[in-house]
Amino acid sequence: MTREDLKNSPVHLIYVTLENKTEALEIARTLVSERWVACANIMDSVTSIYEWQGEVQEGRECVLVAKTTEQNLEGARERIVQLHSYECPCVVTILLSSGAPPFMKWVNEQTR
Repeated sequence: MTREDLKNSPVHLIYVTLENKTEALEIARTLVSERWVACANIMDSVTSIYEWQGEVQEGRECVLVAKTTEQNLEGARERIVQLHSYECPCVVTILLSSGAPPFMKWVNEQTR
């Protein structure tokens, strides 16, 4: 991969649900400081409804949305799972088909 390819790597969103804001902040700070992601947003106190172990559950969670490049995607996912408290964490990714060029460039620069 050339230096030019690194500057233009596709950008992905990583969507993660977490038990609480404290855990979300800890994971977000780790991912940014280790340069796995350029930035993360935390949406506190969302209502989640899901089935777990045969019962419908309803509870409060946090959502973390992180922005990263394709070359960091697998490492970021692995790091999230290492730090996550859930037995079966929701860690899914979305490839961004486009975005504001200065932002996309910034994500690439921040995750080198």
